[in-house]
Formats: sequence, C-alpha cells, structure tokens
Amino acid sequence: MSILTILILLVTSTAAEAQTRSSDITLGSSLTPTSNSSWLSPSGVYAFGFFPQHVNSYGIGIFLPDKTVVWTANRDTNPTVPDDVVSLLLTPEGRLVLRRRQGQDVDVISPSITTIATASMHDNGNFVLYDSNSRIIWQSFKNPTNTLLPGQRLLSGKEIFSSASETDYGRGNFRLKLQTDGNLVQYPINMPDAPPYAYYASETNTVGNYDPSLRPTMKNVLLMLEGIVEIPEPPSPTSFS
Repeated sequence: MSILTILILLVTSTAAEAQTRSSDITLGSSLTPTSNSSWLSPSGVYAFGFFPQHVNSYGIGIFLPDKTVVWTANRDTNPTVPDDVVSLLLTPEGRLVLRRRQGQDVDVISPSITTIATASMHDNGNFVLYDSNSRIIWQSFKNPTNTLLPGQRLLSGKEIFSSASETDYGRGNFRLKLQTDGNLVQYPINMPDAPPYAYYASETNTVGNYDPSLRPTMKNVLLMLEGIVEIPEPPSPTSFS
C-alpha cells in the first residue's frame, strides 16, 4: 500500500501577480546547511535552499515558508545532503554545487550548455539559471519533480513523480504522465504505459480508450492528489497488445 503525494499546488493571487519579479544570486554566493538557509524570491513566497529531509538531514530544493517542498534536487539519485557538506555554493567558475569538507563537490544542477553566470529565484516559484548573456540555460519549470505550480506546464511525453513519503522527497511509487496522445494518466512506477495499469486517465486522448473499471472515481482521484487516501496495489493486467 502506498500514499500518493503528487502535489498540484494552488497559491495566493499575490504570487501570480508578482510572477515576473526575481532575486539575483551572483557567483560566489553560498548557503550553509541549516533549516533557515535559503535564497528568497523578492516577496518571500518561495525559497531555494536547504529544507529538512529525513531526521536531522537536509535536502536541496524550492519550498514555501511553511517548508512545503515543490521541487527537489538530485531526486533520482539521493536527495539527502551528505553529512560532510559545509555549503551550497555558486562557484566563481559557474557551477552550483554542494561543497564537502573532503572529497569532490556534488553538482546540484549542471546545465550541459554552458557555465552559470547568475541564478534567480522568481516569485512564481521558478528557479532559473542564466549564462553571461542573460539567456536562460536551465529552469525548474521545465524540470518538474513532484509539483506543478500555477503557470507551469507539463509538456507532452513528460511526467511528475510522487514523493516517497511526507519526510522523504525521493522518488515515490506513482507517476502522472501527459502522454503524446493528449491523455493525462496516473500510473505506478515501473509499469508500462498501458490501460490495465492506469489508476486515472483524463480521457482527453485522441485515440484509444481507458476502461473506467480500472480506475477509481474522480472523488478518490482528488483525494489521492491531496495524499489523503491510500491506493491499493495495481490490478493484474489482462492481455493487451
């Protein structure tokens, strides 16, 4: 049994009205691993930095003042910050890393195009990296983890994943995918994109149909999205092509 913790978040109109504002983070800027160490957006609605992960540990991500996490770094490997990390650093060489007492730095975000010149935490919840020509080279809105914020799009073929638990922001057991046929479908992880495994489908696809008997009611879907109800194991698949 698992609990779906995918979050589709609605925030106040204040954040929506101020979505173009941002705070600049320059080369050499750093944070130390404490629960109150972060780079804030101009209004303070969002922050990028350290948040509690597990007991007496931290993760790196974007969160609200109440520590509701909406984006998590290194989620597919290990989101927990190593014990010997002394700072989160935007290095003079243009890398965003976790600096350790010993050993190599750990990349938090590593754009493949070029080095980072500046970073910004925007009031709409988007964390953005820029090159020396002020061009965007990476942004959290294009790389969602478990949350979609107002104004953020889930592109065709992309998916978001539930968190492992309320205190573990690693990848959990469920995924929500916008398929290339236009259907928004919820599946367990490690299962094919096929009707027998679907817990929910928006039925906005242009081809094929999903059997409603394989999915819960819309009321239960909403409860799942809020993390309120437990979800049973997926049904055994019947034969399909």
